[in-house]
Amino acid sequence: MHKRSICPLANCLDQIGDKWTLILLRDMYLGKQRYGDFLSSDEGITTNILASRLKEMLENGLIEKRAYQDKPVRYEYFLCDAGKQLLPVVQAMSQWAEQHISGCRQPPAAFYALSPDDLATK
Repeated sequence: MHKRSICPLANCLDQIGDKWTLILLRDMYLGKQRYGDFLSSDEGITTNILASRLKEMLENGLIEKRAYQDKPVRYEYFLCDAGKQLLPVVQAMSQWAEQHISGCRQPPAAFYALSPDDLATK
């Protein structure tokens, strides 16, 4: 992967700074694993964007996939260590939004109680 900068923040944003990656990580922290689960989120991701983001997240080592059905092949997605370690960042961003942006709903209480060690790898 070509890097546009040696700045750690720029490199981080290149991997997770798009509109959907953190939302998909949030969903995975809350237990979603299957393609249809991600499509059911309130934000309304389209199928082509979902497929693209999952592919990028796989390539960037944030998640892995495992087949749960053979015909047709269907996958479940699981967090890798790099994806798990982003949990405190996503939690902090959610807390910031709750404090500074009116009209945000609170995530489930269990979301803030999670730690990276709590997240299953199955």
